[in-house]
Amino acid sequence: MQGVGSAERTVRGLGSADRAVQGAGRAERLAPGLRLRPPRPEDEAAFAAAHQALAAEGFTFGLGYEPGKPWAIYLKELEDHRNGRNLPARHVPGTFLVAAVGQEIVGRTSVRFMLNDFLATRGGHIGYAVLPQHRRRGYATEILRQSLIIARAAGVGRVLVTCDEDNAGSRIVIESCGGVLDSVVNLDGVPPVLRFWID
Repeated sequence: MQGVGSAERTVRGLGSADRAVQGAGRAERLAPGLRLRPPRPEDEAAFAAAHQALAAEGFTFGLGYEPGKPWAIYLKELEDHRNGRNLPARHVPGTFLVAAVGQEIVGRTSVRFMLNDFLATRGGHIGYAVLPQHRRRGYATEILRQSLIIARAAGVGRVLVTCDEDNAGSRIVIESCGGVLDSVVNLDGVPPVLRFWID
C-alpha cells in the first residue's frame, strides 16, 4: 500500500513513533486484547485525533489521510490499495489497519505486500505507530507480531522491517520478533536506517 511518499518518510520506518517500547516478552502479558482491523465508518473522530496526536510529534498516523478529506473517500482509498487498485505513483499493494483494544484505537500498522526501491531501502514491508498515551504496554511488539502474520498470509516470505538507528525501542521490538540486522543505510539529511530481515 502507501509507504513510499512523504507520509511514510515522516513516519521514518517501523515503530518510529514508539520510541519508548521496552521488553519484547511483555506483549502477551500486556496486550492480550489488541487486534488489527480496517478503519470503520464510526472511527472517523478517533482516527482524526490519533492523526493529530502523532503530527504533534512530527509523525504520521493515517498514511494518505488529510484533515478535511471526506472519511468515506479515505476508507475507499484504503480498500482500493488493499486490492491493488488505483494506486498512487510509487505505492504498492498493502493494507493499512488500526490497532484497537476494545473500542479504543491505540496505534496502527501498514503492511506492504511487496517492495519497491524506497521500501527496500528505508520503509520495509511493515511500518507501525503507537499513540503516545498507549506506549510502554507491549502494544508495539504485538502490532508487529500480528503484522507479520498478515504479511505471511499475503505471501510475503521474508519480511523486511526498518527503524532509525537511534530508535532503541524499535530495535528491541524488531529483534524480539526474530529480526536479524542486515545493513545500515546512510542517506543525506536523514538518520541512518537499520534494515532487519525476519524469516
